Amino acid sequence: MDVTWSLSQVTIWSTAEPNLGIVSACMPTMKPLLLRLVRQGNCRDNLKSGKKSGRTTTVGQQFRDTNHTYDFIASSAGSTWNTTAGLIKYGSSGAQFTINTRGDAPTIQSKFYLFFGELEVWMKAAIGNGVVSSIVLQSDDLDEVDWELLGGNATHVQSNYFGKGNVTSYDRAAWHPIEDPQENFHSYTTRWTKEQIEWFIDGVSIRVLKYEDANGAKNFPQTPMNVRLGIWAAGDKDINNYTVDARVTDFSSGSEYSYRDMMGSWESIKIKPGNSTIEKEINAPPPMTLSQRWNKLSPGAKIGVGSAVGVSAVVFIVLGAGYCVRARKVGRKERALADAEFEREAREMTSYRQQMAKGGFAVSSREI
Repeated sequence: MDVTWSLSQVTIWSTAEPNLGIVSACMPTMKPLLLRLVRQGNCRDNLKSGKKSGRTTTVGQQFRDTNHTYDFIASSAGSTWNTTAGLIKYGSSGAQFTINTRGDAPTIQSKFYLFFGELEVWMKAAIGNGVVSSIVLQSDDLDEVDWELLGGNATHVQSNYFGKGNVTSYDRAAWHPIEDPQENFHSYTTRWTKEQIEWFIDGVSIRVLKYEDANGAKNFPQTPMNVRLGIWAAGDKDINNYTVDARVTDFSSGSEYSYRDMMGSWESIKIKPGNSTIEKEINAPPPMTLSQRWNKLSPGAKIGVGSAVGVSAVVFIVLGAGYCVRARKVGRKERALADAEFEREAREMTSYRQQMAKGGFAVSSREI
């Protein structure tokens, strides 16, 4: 009797069942680790997008009087920004915006809104005639405050604003001297309050727009705005724009903004009290590494994990051994069948020779 075959099933289950019992007993101890892993796997963005209902428009989450800096080195700051167009790469210098074909406009847009605040961006502008590097604050009501840097202009940068999408005139832009923005990183800051908008280059104020000076306040941007960073061009491929950091500050507080009416004034904006999802996300500690998660486990949890790993290894070894035993049995059967076939053919050959000899035919003594 082949003991390795006949007892293989008994051996496998005698080993597997006790080990499965050990794993089951350790499950309560492993619960903290499993919950930690499940929470990380199920992380998702809970932000609310802008949506209209009657005369009230919910425009989304806000910073809630929070100051935060995005370095754009590894990604577009997680789920607080969207890539709305083009391909954007992230590296040690920040976000890299590349125009690959005519008409490309790689852009990222924040999911949060500011209701008066401050935006500061450190950027090296893209090079190329017809290429525009832009830093834009824009609302759902088409209020807008922006910076634009032309790829063919190495001496000046433009500041601009729009109110309620009014493009009947284009005399609101102003040009400001700057030193080679395509070769050097500069800081571009917009400070926006209900009284005025102020633009800064490298910390120096270069323009102030008073509330009443914007067409009698009719064109003064005053509704919640999100942030848009990117480049666009009529041509010139393989041109890059590097954004190193973006610092965003919201001067208001609450969890959401909404419009009370269709007037578009800052007094008509309703602030919903509560905690901002964005604030929780940007202030959340970075995810722990595997070694950090291991170190935070209790001794019991570590024993449970070690036991589970050990049991898994044992089960794997036992199953592997069982497979080898089964393969050996199959091979043994195949060999037995081959030997039996060989013996049958030998008997037939011997019988044939005997019959030939009885018939008087000569039979060679040399084997064929």
